[in-house]
Amino acid sequence: MFDDFDDPDLDRSVWLPHYLPAWSSLEASRATYRIEDSLLELSIPPEQGLWCADDHQPPLRVSGLQSGNFSGPVGSTVGQQPFRPDLVVREQQEEFRGCLVQGGTVGMRASLYLGARSMASLWLVGFEDRPERSGELCVMEVFGRDVRDGSADVGMGFHRFRDPGLAEDFERVTLPIDVTEPHAYEAVWDDDEASFRVDGRVVRILASPPRYPLQLMLAVFDFPTAAAADEPAFTPTLAVDRIWAH
Repeated sequence: MFDDFDDPDLDRSVWLPHYLPAWSSLEASRATYRIEDSLLELSIPPEQGLWCADDHQPPLRVSGLQSGNFSGPVGSTVGQQPFRPDLVVREQQEEFRGCLVQGGTVGMRASLYLGARSMASLWLVGFEDRPERSGELCVMEVFGRDVRDGSADVGMGFHRFRDPGLAEDFERVTLPIDVTEPHAYEAVWDDDEASFRVDGRVVRILASPPRYPLQLMLAVFDFPTAAAADEPAFTPTLAVDRIWAH
């Protein structure tokens, strides 16, 4: 898969413009995005509502795309990336396998425009047709609070979740980059090893990545309770000019 967003419409054979809709609904999890001049912009304008407003703590707003979607029936606990063990499905999802990868290369070239209370990320997670296939391989994650003039802390690595065979190993690495400028963030992995790269330079190498199909997750987040009292309104934006998986 290679998407350079030359088409003005989102490729719905690959992308679902919602964030983990089983725990809320397709309507309530809809992303704010636009494609213009071969650029995908995911954003969170001030008027956008909370995700899982009566359930998720701390309060969260998000605009995201994902390349797979799966859940059990309403009332079950079968779904992707549950944020607590007793979480139940509110809206059953049609199975969607837009792009699942099992090893290879996944990356994007993107610019990040983040305030102190926002975050942007590209990560991969198991499709979770079985609960143990739930591990995460995070290509990149940047919080606005970790962005400075001329440098930023970029998170990358593994999150174990419900995968007993995956070791938790995540680190924020300080890199001399301006994240508002376009940079290439990429992970390359096989059954034995994963390498994490920024602009082609290897930043981390980890052993024993997930060994099952993973779907792409791409999103920008806003955490309203982290705002300072006098903080002006701001629209965090993740601007992607291309993304690839092969």
